[in-house]
Amino acid sequence: MASIVASPTSAARSAETPAAPEHVLSLGIDGMNCASCVGRVEKVLRAVPGVDRVAVNLATERATVVHRGEVEPAALVQAIDDAGYRVREATTDLVLEGMNCASCVGRAERALRRVPGVIAAEVNLATDRARVRHLAGAAGPAELAAAVAAAGYRGRPLTAAGGTDQSAERHAKDEESLQRSMLAAMLLTLPVVILEMGAHLIPGLEAWIERSLGLSTSWYIQFVLTTLVLFGPGLRFFKKGIPALWRGAPDMNSLVALGTSAAYGYSVVATFAPALLPSGTGHVYYEAAAVIVTLILLGRLLEARAKGRTSDAIRRLLGLQARTARVRRDGDLVELPLEQVRVDDIVLVRPGEKVPVDGQVIEGSSYVDESMITGEPLPVPKASGADVVGGTINKTGSFSFQATKVGADTVLAQIVRMVEQAQGAKLPIQSLVDRVTMWFVPVVIAAAAVTCLAWLLLGPDPALTLALVSAVAVLIIACPCAMGLATPTSIMVGTGRAAEIGVLFRRGEALQALRGVDVVALDKTGTLTKGRPELTDLVTSDGLVADQVLALAASVESRSEHPVAEAIVAEARRRGLALTEPEDFQALPGLGVAALVAGRRVEIGADRYMKSLGLDVAALLPQAKRLAELGRSPLYVAIDHRLAAVLAVADPIKPTTPSAIAALHRMGLKVAMVTGDNRGTAEAVARQLGIDQVIAEVLPDGKLRAIAELRQGGRTVAFVGDGINDAPALAKADVGLAIGTGTDVAIESADVVLMSGNLQGVVNAIALSKATIRNIKQNLFWAFAYNVVLIPVAAGVLYPLNGTLLSPVLAAGAMALSSVFVLGNALRLRHFQPPSAAA
Repeated sequence: MASIVASPTSAARSAETPAAPEHVLSLGIDGMNCASCVGRVEKVLRAVPGVDRVAVNLATERATVVHRGEVEPAALVQAIDDAGYRVREATTDLVLEGMNCASCVGRAERALRRVPGVIAAEVNLATDRARVRHLAGAAGPAELAAAVAAAGYRGRPLTAAGGTDQSAERHAKDEESLQRSMLAAMLLTLPVVILEMGAHLIPGLEAWIERSLGLSTSWYIQFVLTTLVLFGPGLRFFKKGIPALWRGAPDMNSLVALGTSAAYGYSVVATFAPALLPSGTGHVYYEAAAVIVTLILLGRLLEARAKGRTSDAIRRLLGLQARTARVRRDGDLVELPLEQVRVDDIVLVRPGEKVPVDGQVIEGSSYVDESMITGEPLPVPKASGADVVGGTINKTGSFSFQATKVGADTVLAQIVRMVEQAQGAKLPIQSLVDRVTMWFVPVVIAAAAVTCLAWLLLGPDPALTLALVSAVAVLIIACPCAMGLATPTSIMVGTGRAAEIGVLFRRGEALQALRGVDVVALDKTGTLTKGRPELTDLVTSDGLVADQVLALAASVESRSEHPVAEAIVAEARRRGLALTEPEDFQALPGLGVAALVAGRRVEIGADRYMKSLGLDVAALLPQAKRLAELGRSPLYVAIDHRLAAVLAVADPIKPTTPSAIAALHRMGLKVAMVTGDNRGTAEAVARQLGIDQVIAEVLPDGKLRAIAELRQGGRTVAFVGDGINDAPALAKADVGLAIGTGTDVAIESADVVLMSGNLQGVVNAIALSKATIRNIKQNLFWAFAYNVVLIPVAAGVLYPLNGTLLSPVLAAGAMALSSVFVLGNALRLRHFQPPSAAA
């Protein structure tokens, strides 16, 4: 465990330059074994700038670091990692409430990073969540929640169970509250608009108002209604915006509060103390203040609804779960809630029902639709011994299975966790936005002040009126919300859509890295091929029947455990051939096998074995050479000392591999094969598939050198493997993609997991990456261009040219629509069609 204690030093302090207080940081360290380890850890920690003293205790596996001033915990962690040891860390997820714009994100992150012991903090505006990496034991949820509370937001720990449901429920309540507020504001604002603006739009209305109400009474009514709007539905802007101003950290609410207060305050003076204003400037802008609040509430409502749709993928995944399971308990079948199912329970599934949890079939058979997990449309046959996944749909027969994983351990639960983690990631492209938005709102407030001053000094009469209108328009039209939502909403929708087509982004950063890939390096066995040998060819000598030869060969090979033997036996059984128990079985190392089968002598092996038996292989040699050129392993069969057949065994290429390689080439990517197989076999497979480069006969550590070689010239490399023996290469590549099996998705070394188990997933992942990053760039362009273009227009730069001055009402409408545009554009990714589906 790690803990932090801050205490002032007891050393004497200089009167002129008092010493900074000492702080003590305690780190838990794993991997230390001896005194030399202690020395190395102490040495690297002392080298970190700002560290005064270090004491490492081998028995407690702790390092005590004394420092003055600021020392980044991340620097200490990196130093220890570089020395070959590991600091014990923890991750805490928080749900944050009260954030409205990109400025809020930056302030919440800064507040969290200032908590002692925090290594990194990432806040996501779209999900309203924070992920905090910290030293184990150094910062708990209470300290982190207190830090964000001091910054003006509310934080609570994200519970492992039901986090998404709680979030959806909170969003639904927020949406309902916004809807009530918006409707109330609209009903109160409508009379104000009619009284003030209707006079300019409807002929005769102004004269009727003056005759029936009088100008003063009309202003009094507008004052009452606008006051109700501002301090009723609009109070939320003041409750959040004004305290943010006092803290010196203004946000979107501050801009709205300032803009509406300026318009409202000026109108109140004009209504009740007109003598305080210069002659000719006694106008009211109640309708601007009321309409601004109404339009921004409408924008927030539309934004909340759109944000709710960004997490549809997670809700759909959770909706795949069955609610109950039919379990055999004490000899009886009982219907139980899903949370009561235990590991090793026997569960019955009938046709049309969902499989409740993960397990292994023990009785019965059926076809199961696994498309929601793997993205593959065809139902998969299931019989005794087959794995089934919770959330999939049983199509035809009924079967019983033994539960192997329940609750948070199921494949579906793992997928949901991975998607949520990827959705909360912050991509490198976001760094520019973060730097801009931290200063955005203060700059806008300064721009509004400069605008007001410029109009007062340089503007025509009535200068005060024009200054007010322009300054309020600048405050209202600025939209940091769009800038803050541009990246996270696209990530949420993109990663959610990826999960629906069988692509899981374990790390959100891979979503950006994948679009820039130049070379896709592929492992052969299990990636390009099925990963298990199969009998691919059987060519017999004249007058012999293939099935009879195969039955005899398989009978001999049934005594062997070699993978080639297993392939021959499997094909015979697939054809329904009867096998005979062999006699006098012999295994001849380096040559082949021989035995008596039903009184007939059968010998199987390479050409050198046939030659040692005195048999001439010339008759079947052309076929054997052709098979070898295709990357297959030819073997000869002799029956009763007569050459009977040549057969070939190979690890067959997956049916989807050729089209996937062609699709990668169409994307302009180079394709390389990195394999431990012999060069001849590897090059034969490469010729079949049109692979550009072959690196063969490499051991697992040699694959790391192969990736370094492929990187030469500054190229970005993605490596695709099976996630087990390819783990080092998956971790070393710029992006590691693991071919999954649909049941084992927790592959720690990969950035992306392809649930379908075929290379079409690589094509889909790259295409989706490009579509998502393109969508993010569109959003960022809109968010920045909107503000860059319209803030000067609101300030009045067009007024000297053509007399155009932007109304605060139009500014409020534009600001509200800006966020909705960004969210709507991100939601287009829900309709992304993978290239494999299009083909």
